[in-house]
Amino acid sequence: MHTIRALVAHLAASWQLMTDPAEADRGDSPVGTAVITAILVAGAVVVAGAIVAVANGWVALIPTQP
Repeated sequence: MHTIRALVAHLAASWQLMTDPAEADRGDSPVGTAVITAILVAGAVVVAGAIVAVANGWVALIPTQP
């Protein structure tokens, strides 16, 4: 029973600390997040294009008639 009370007290104290407006974390700017996302998307498009190019080159090497 003591362990349950200690756990509940710890969880209540943690919850109070996390929801305290003075300690609120405002996070990053949405502009910075959008820029990082755009860079990741551009990188993914480049990688996908390279994969398609390699796959097309590989398929072109397959003979069509024996």
